[in-house]
Formats: sequence, structure tokens, C-alpha cells
Amino acid sequence: MMALMRMTLTIDPDVAQLLRREIRCSDRSMKAVVNDALRAGLGIRGKRPPTSRFKVKPHGFGFRPGIDIHRLNQLADELEAEEWGAG
Repeated sequence: MMALMRMTLTIDPDVAQLLRREIRCSDRSMKAVVNDALRAGLGIRGKRPPTSRFKVKPHGFGFRPGIDIHRLNQLADELEAEEWGAG
């Protein structure tokens, strides 16, 4: 993953006006508008930095025999209904 870099830029008044207009019209953040404009100006529009591939790591929950893990939502609903009925 790429590290973020914080910078201070001095922007010409005409560019600042265009930047404010784009922020207002697109309802995006200044960061997003500036990054997209820089990418377009540098010839890399639409190309995002490579990201690492998402990996799912399985976890053994160790449920006791006889517990149907496919009915846990139903059990949660029943417990919640009991709680509401007791109140």
C-alpha cells in the first residue's frame, strides 16, 4: 500500500476558482478533485494505485455438536423477541 503524502500547494486564483466550482458541482472533497485533476494532467486518468489483494481468513468457531450454525439468525431473533416480550 502506498503511503499518503501531505503537501502544501500555492494555487493561482483562477485555478482556485475552477477548483471551488468543481468541488461544488461534483459534491466531492477537495482532496478527490485535486487528485483526479493531477492524475488527468499527468496522463494517468482513471488509473488507481495498485492495492493489495483482499484475502479471507477462515476461522473455526468451535461450536458444540448439535448447534446448527445455519439457524443462528433465527436463534438471535427468538432471543430478541423474548427480551421485548419480557420488558
